[in-house]
Amino acid sequence: MKNELYSISKIFTERLLRIPDYQRGYAWTERQLKDYWIDIDQLEVGNNHYFGVLTLETVDKKKYNKWDDDLWIIESKSYEPNYVVDGQQRLTTTIILIQAIIESLDENKKLNYTSAEDIRKKFIFESKDNGISRSYIFGYEVDNPSYEFLKQSIFNEISENQGIIQETIYTHNLIKAKNFFQEKLKNLTFEQKEILYKKITQHLLFNIYSMSEDIDVHVSFETMNNRGKPLSHLELLKNRLIYLSTKINADNSEKDKLRKSINECWKTIYHQLGKNKDNPLDDDVFLYNHFMLFFADEIKEKLDADDYRWIFRGYRNDYREYLLEDKFTIKSISKDEKNHNLDLKNIYNYVSSLKVSVEIWFEIFNPDFSKRSDDIRSYLKKLNRIGNQSVLSLIMVSLQKEKDDAKLSKFLSHLETLIFAIKFLDSPYEYSRQDVVFVDLAFKISHDKVDLDKAILELNRFKNEFAYQKVLVNHLTGQIRYNGFYNWRHIRYFLYEYEEHLRITSKQSRHKLYWDKWMEDANDYTSVEHIYPQNPRHDYWKSRFNKYNDKERTILRHTIGNLVPVSNPKNSSLKNKPFIEKIGDDKNSIGYKYGSYSEIELTNSTEWTAKEILIRSVKLIKFISKRWKLNFGNTEDIVKFLKLEFVPEKENLVIINDRIEEKNSKKTP
Repeated sequence: MKNELYSISKIFTERLLRIPDYQRGYAWTERQLKDYWIDIDQLEVGNNHYFGVLTLETVDKKKYNKWDDDLWIIESKSYEPNYVVDGQQRLTTTIILIQAIIESLDENKKLNYTSAEDIRKKFIFESKDNGISRSYIFGYEVDNPSYEFLKQSIFNEISENQGIIQETIYTHNLIKAKNFFQEKLKNLTFEQKEILYKKITQHLLFNIYSMSEDIDVHVSFETMNNRGKPLSHLELLKNRLIYLSTKINADNSEKDKLRKSINECWKTIYHQLGKNKDNPLDDDVFLYNHFMLFFADEIKEKLDADDYRWIFRGYRNDYREYLLEDKFTIKSISKDEKNHNLDLKNIYNYVSSLKVSVEIWFEIFNPDFSKRSDDIRSYLKKLNRIGNQSVLSLIMVSLQKEKDDAKLSKFLSHLETLIFAIKFLDSPYEYSRQDVVFVDLAFKISHDKVDLDKAILELNRFKNEFAYQKVLVNHLTGQIRYNGFYNWRHIRYFLYEYEEHLRITSKQSRHKLYWDKWMEDANDYTSVEHIYPQNPRHDYWKSRFNKYNDKERTILRHTIGNLVPVSNPKNSSLKNKPFIEKIGDDKNSIGYKYGSYSEIELTNSTEWTAKEILIRSVKLIKFISKRWKLNFGNTEDIVKFLKLEFVPEKENLVIINDRIEEKNSKKTP
């Protein structure tokens, strides 16, 4: 490494800089951008800021001969082609800022006596043939999804592939960075922009380290990227697979084919994970769930345990080590090694499986984009709403293996039923057991050891082990038992499902409660209304509940029958008002009668006392019993389960023939 320090201006002198295919894309987020901006903003005029080491690899002729758009500038103008091994994030950020500065200038305005055209020529592109042919000074290799995005969306240049852009998490980061700098530049005067431009082009200094031919760039890439945002497991894995593709025992055409397959796979992965800008998917969660399916058999053999499944759960945190330190290593492809177990076909099969799986993975979290039946999309939405990390691999493999929509829909229905039962029981023991059950079942389906019909039997067998009357009524643990339904972490899922039940049974197509909007304030329970208020200061409530002690009133407030989803934020203003005012009137269009279907159902009552709370609570538990096939016993058992045994006596009620009735009356209240 030379001791000489290079400015951005010097680095971009007669040099082409390309991001190689094993590199990740642009990964900086707002946190890193803010740090970058602070560094520059706080740099005093005339002072330098050391920006670290920039590691470059000179590209040999065999490789750059394939760069059709760049050959002219390399051969006729002697530009030196380089791969950026380390420093991509810092260079990309700086180039985006330079582009943003150019765009912020008034027409014909020069920056430090330099025109916008000359700035573009130095940092963005050189052109020939009257500007038709262009060689971009900095950018990605052609098959990288970010290649076209950088040209079209960041540099605002017309491309022969205009409009053909494959968006990924990394392309989203690129445009976010540009937007970030554009916002910052809005507040700067022209003189301040001149100072900024000089800082970033003249006073950000790098050491340049040129890698020699005897150093393996792929290995170096893994060890060098310890600044800025660390490499993800997905990024490290790509680099490792490409590295192995260069070292594996195969002819060059097969190696090239494998490398192309890896690049295509990762293009698909990045595209699918970032396809929904509002809900980008976590690459670690995807890799882990695919790992459980693809390598379960190997791990079973390796562990040699009586019950491998329990140990397998430990790989939730250690799968990276298995992939990068055990499976995909240089030792694994060496024929001299006793444990040689990796060849070109193995890698190709793994990569192909990843590509297929990630498309299904996107479908799981974005059912509206799916082309499957309405029933399947509906159950995928339910499974997303209820949330359960342990079941993701099971969902993925079922979607991948089963082509019959009816069978798949039935399986997902039973799966949702089981998950709700586990969530309702809210037992740490069952939470720990479910991982084992779901992993094992996913593995069996993946390897054709069971079909979905048999898988349903296994799900039901597991459910029946704990979800029966004695357990539910007498041994319920968790938040519901001790804190009531209001503090149950899955109350929103239940209330939403009941709301959907009311909508469908009323034969209405219009939704009055939208899950995403309702969950925007998931940590704020104001949208889950206590009908009998938490702080009942009004005389209406005092007169109707003064016969109960503090403990009993607390139970009544937080029990399931006293909770309702509030769709209209204005309804929160009703809080402590008498029940009849909560129902609302035509004057202000505020109240239950203008709210969700669950709210509207309440308007059938004219009073709200402990009797109404009891009756509605029993009704909702019976709905749970029917909807999710949980046996709570008869009405008397349910009242006991709800810990509302004190209500019938004080409200002059009696349970007869599984019905709650007023004493000396044969009619249901």
